[in-house]
Amino acid sequence: MRLNGFMARPLARLQGVAVLAAALVPVLAQAQAAETVETENWNAKFQSTYVWQRKPSFSAAYSGPNSLTVDKERSYSFTATAFLGWRPWTGGELYFNPEAAQGVPLSNLTGLGGLTNGEMARTSGPELKFYRARLFLRQTWGMGGEQEAVESGPNQLAGMVDKRRWVLTAGNLSVTDIFDANTYSHDPRTQFLNWSIMTHGSYDFAADARGYTWGAALEWYHDDWALRVGRFIQPKLPNQQQLDRDIFSHYGDQIELEHSHTLGGQPGTVRLLAFHNRTRMSRFQDALNLAARTGTTPDINAVRTDVQGKSGFGINIEQAVNDDVGLFLRASRADGKTETYAFTEIERSLSGGVLVKGGSWGRADDTLGVAFARNGLSSVHRRYLEAGGVGFFIGDGRLNYRPEMIYETFYNIKLAKAAWLTFDWQYIRNPAYNADRGPVNVGSVRLHTEF
Repeated sequence: MRLNGFMARPLARLQGVAVLAAALVPVLAQAQAAETVETENWNAKFQSTYVWQRKPSFSAAYSGPNSLTVDKERSYSFTATAFLGWRPWTGGELYFNPEAAQGVPLSNLTGLGGLTNGEMARTSGPELKFYRARLFLRQTWGMGGEQEAVESGPNQLAGMVDKRRWVLTAGNLSVTDIFDANTYSHDPRTQFLNWSIMTHGSYDFAADARGYTWGAALEWYHDDWALRVGRFIQPKLPNQQQLDRDIFSHYGDQIELEHSHTLGGQPGTVRLLAFHNRTRMSRFQDALNLAARTGTTPDINAVRTDVQGKSGFGINIEQAVNDDVGLFLRASRADGKTETYAFTEIERSLSGGVLVKGGSWGRADDTLGVAFARNGLSSVHRRYLEAGGVGFFIGDGRLNYRPEMIYETFYNIKLAKAAWLTFDWQYIRNPAYNADRGPVNVGSVRLHTEF
C-alpha cells in the first residue's frame, strides 16, 4: 500500500530513530561491559605439575659422552608455583612467584636437540629445591581506542585495558613470558612437552639454568598490532645458574612484531621475531682450528675467550579453524656459528600441529594435540660433532648427520574442576641428528592442578 506524505514523515522519523538505536547498541553494550568488569587489586593462583616419563631401550651403532643412553630409563619432574599479584597503583602490577622443583631427567638431560620434558630444569635433582622464579613489575599506560577485558589468571590481574597502550615489564621473569606466545603451543604444563615444540627451537633466549633471567621489555599495542622489544641478562657460563649482571656488555636482545587478524571468521595471529645475543661464547670454527693445530679433539671449552654475537629469527603463526580446533606453525633459524648458550642445541627448526577440544565427542574440557618438529644444525656445528666434539647437550663421538625428527601427540583429560591428567607419546628419529642411533620412543604421564 502506498503511503501519503502525511504518514511517511513520521514513519521516516521512526526509522531514523531505529537506525540510531541500532548503531548505539554495541557502543552502550561496550560501555556497560567496561562498567561491570570487576578490576582486581590482587589475586593468588597456584599450580603443580608432575611429569613421569619412560623410554624403552633402542639400538645404536655407538654412543658418546653426551648420548641418550640406549638402555631403558625412567624420569620424573615436579614443580609447584604460587602466582601472587598486587596492584599498587592505577596501571601498575607487581608479581611474585615462589617455586619449588625436583626431578631426575633422562640421560642427565643429554642426547637430544628437542628434549622431551619442558618442565625439566637443568638444575633438577632428587631433592626438592625452593627458589624465587619471578619478581617483576608491569606498568600499563592507556592511549585510548576501544577497551578489552583482561581475565584473572596467573600473573594477570582482571580489569579493562585500552587496545592502544604501552606496557613496560621489568624484573625477574622468563623471556618467553612475553615473547613467542602461542595459544596452541606454549605451555608444557598443559600442552606439548617437547622443547622444540613449546617454543622456537632455534631461539637461544637468555636464561639461567632454570629458565629465568632479569631484564625489561617494552610493548606497544595499537588495535590489531603489537610491537615489543626487550633486553635480558645472560648466564656467566653456558646453561649455568649464575647470571652476569652487566646488561650493557653481555645480554640477549629481541624484537617481535605481532598482527592479529580474522580468516574465515576465525581469529589468528602472526608474530615475527628476531634476536641477538652478545656474551663470551665459543665459536665452533675456533675449536676446529685449535684441534687441527694441536692434533686433538675439538673442544668448545678451550676457546671461550672473547665476546661473540649470535643472531636468529623466527615466524610464529596460530589460526583457529573453529571454536574447537586450532593450528600452529613455527619456523626459526640461528646463525649457528657459536655454541648454544642458554637453551638447546638447535639452529634450524620447523614445527607445527593442531589442538582439538573434545566437544564433538562429548568431552568439551578435554584436549587432543598432534605436532611435529624438524630440527637441524649449522654446517660448522655438524663438522664439530663429526670430529668428536661434545656440546652441552649432545655429543655421540661421531655423527652421521640427518635432521632430528620429532612427533608428539597427547590427550589431556579433565578429571575435576582444577585437575587434568595427560597421556603423551613422543617418537624421535635421528636423536641428536644422528642416523646411526634410534629411533626412540618416550611415553609420558602428566598430572596438573591449578586454582
